[in-house]
Amino acid sequence: MCVRDSGGGDRRPAPDEIDNCRGYLREEVAILRPTLVIPVGTMAIAEVLGHTGRLTEVIGTTARANVFGTQMDAIALPHPSGASTWHRTEPGIGLLADALRLIADHPSMRRALQ
Repeated sequence: MCVRDSGGGDRRPAPDEIDNCRGYLREEVAILRPTLVIPVGTMAIAEVLGHTGRLTEVIGTTARANVFGTQMDAIALPHPSGASTWHRTEPGIGLLADALRLIADHPSMRRALQ
């Protein structure tokens, strides 16, 4: 089952919790065959893009990703945690605005909102 263990709060899931959910994600990708994915936060960015560097290197850009054998665009966003100031200070403010523009202008998003 894909659930986080109790403990509450804003914490990173444990590796076994991530592994428990991976099969469900694989099935969703196979069924939906998305052309756009929006990884939110450093863990999702690392999982989707393999990027473990600075957020300034990836937020506000479009990258190609291979997620479980499906090619798609990826536009990463910072995690909106209240504990983080990254998206409330520069360069995060500007890069977040760039990323949101890329998402709004992406053909997949335009089709979804028609």
